[in-house]
Amino acid sequence: MKVRHTLICFFFLWFPGVIGCIDGTHIPIIAPSVNEGDYVNRKSFHSINVQIICDAANIITNVEAKWPGSVHDSQIFRECTLSTKFGHGEFTGYLLGDRGYPCLPYLLTPYPDPEPGPQQRYNLANCRTRARIEMTIGMLKARFQCLQRLRVTPERACDIIVACVILHNIATIRGEHCPSEPNISSDPNHEHPDPPTDIQDGRAVRDTICHNHFF
Repeated sequence: MKVRHTLICFFFLWFPGVIGCIDGTHIPIIAPSVNEGDYVNRKSFHSINVQIICDAANIITNVEAKWPGSVHDSQIFRECTLSTKFGHGEFTGYLLGDRGYPCLPYLLTPYPDPEPGPQQRYNLANCRTRARIEMTIGMLKARFQCLQRLRVTPERACDIIVACVILHNIATIRGEHCPSEPNISSDPNHEHPDPPTDIQDGRAVRDTICHNHFF
């Protein structure tokens, strides 16, 4: 499910060439009557794992709200239409993600064991920039308290999530005040104990950016 395909919106000050930050967030739901086990996530509660991409203005530029909580972030991105479009070179720029994603030529993740100097500075910039997606998710959940737990079927829950994203974007564009201060710390329900393997081409792009911008 897409909000829009165009990701060239606001670039990020902390990180060159990044046009969006990506992360997943679990939206709790009641236990469904069909395929119940698929919706149990690593924290042992039922959820929809929602992939969100935002720009520097807290606008959600893309959302995937259709995957059970047991599905890993990396699989959601690998199978989404946007990943194919990036792979075919239809977008110019990079997405920035955490270690829940593999490092790809168009999706940059932190160094797992950064060396002192440029790699540590790269990781710091990565962390500071990704705070924007954490803030955006926090704003979305603060605006719509129903996302704390949806008491509907998974299909209906996905429709509600997308509707909330659209309303969040309208409110953000209009400059409406968020009802409470969003928590920009990492979601404790969205840890990645088994990060996927980085792709060689992705590591090469990351090394080039690290060398050119963080020495």
